[in-house]
Amino acid sequence: MTLGITGATGHIGGAAARLLADAGVPARLLVRDPARAPSFPGVDVRQAVYGDPACAEALRGVDTLLMVSGAESDDRVGEHRGFVESAVEAGVQHIVYTSFVGAGDSSGFLLGRDHGATEQIIRDSGLSFTLLRDNFYAEVFPYFADKDGAIKGPAGEGRVAAVSRRDVSEVAALVLREPEAHQGRSYDLTGPEALTLGEIAAILTDLTGKRHRFVDETIEEARASRAHYGAPDWLVDAWISTYTAIRDGELDDVSDDIPRLLDRPATGFADAVRAATA
Repeated sequence: MTLGITGATGHIGGAAARLLADAGVPARLLVRDPARAPSFPGVDVRQAVYGDPACAEALRGVDTLLMVSGAESDDRVGEHRGFVESAVEAGVQHIVYTSFVGAGDSSGFLLGRDHGATEQIIRDSGLSFTLLRDNFYAEVFPYFADKDGAIKGPAGEGRVAAVSRRDVSEVAALVLREPEAHQGRSYDLTGPEALTLGEIAAILTDLTGKRHRFVDETIEEARASRAHYGAPDWLVDAWISTYTAIRDGELDDVSDDIPRLLDRPATGFADAVRAATA
């Protein structure tokens, strides 16, 4: 069986590739820029850009594929569709896709709708699949804070069961090695606790020694505080929906899928952030 891994220059794909290499499992790394690909024993590096028909040649010979979701764009679903079509053309048998908890048309997190559309594309492709529905990554929350340590957004007292990237990568590596055991399955990958952004700010204060705080904004205030980025409206809406999805209770479920799959507890928020900043 030949394994393919996209996003190998990023956090999830790169960690999954390293875990497989450490276990002596060869893989093909599919990256936009081969010069940036990690160097592990037994890896074969090919260039592949989502939406580029040339991906089919790079995928030829791959049996099981980790498809890490593409970068945010106004045509991400189209790029995903093209890549799945290339996988079908190349003869890929199984796709493991990094999706999002609650993915679908009704997702309050607007980019979760892209994930839902991609899931349907994969289902309709006829390929076997496994869906890794990740909560927000714990390691990104320090970047939500501005230079003064304020995390601003309309999240209220809502909670988020943020997941460790390392845990997601370990699940991905597990599934890649035994795809038949996870065929047709969807896993909700979360941390072991659901925290308010106020609680997250307190943890970040403890970890960094710099005061962090949560500022609950209205929708109008959230738009105004992000105006200086000059981002397109669809992206600003997506950023704000990060907070409103938390506010509305869409991200507070704690799943037991990680403990069950990895036979250990899921990594807590503080430990995930501590490891990422060590």
